[in-house]
Amino acid sequence: MKIRTGDEILVIAGKFRGERAKVEKALPSTNQVIVEGLNFVKRHTKQAGSTMQAGIIDKAMPLNVSNVAIWCDAHKGPAKIGFKDVDGAKVRVCRKCGETL
Repeated sequence: MKIRTGDEILVIAGKFRGERAKVEKALPSTNQVIVEGLNFVKRHTKQAGSTMQAGIIDKAMPLNVSNVAIWCDAHKGPAKIGFKDVDGAKVRVCRKCGETL
């Protein structure tokens, strides 16, 4: 998976299309990402022990990676990601403008 935690992304499909946000958590095993401030659902929970609060809780749900694109600040748009070898290190680059991400 080419998108990592902390990346700025643009949602390109689905209910939140056109929104820009940061990746809060990447889930490579399921090809999903949890995005800050998007895709919240209400969960009705019972109290389990003395630490967990009961009631209606907002929970962030993951988006599929195919529905998001990484944002490139160099050309101010969504980017496809390529890889380049720079000083023996593998870095991610924008395939449109060549800028490192």
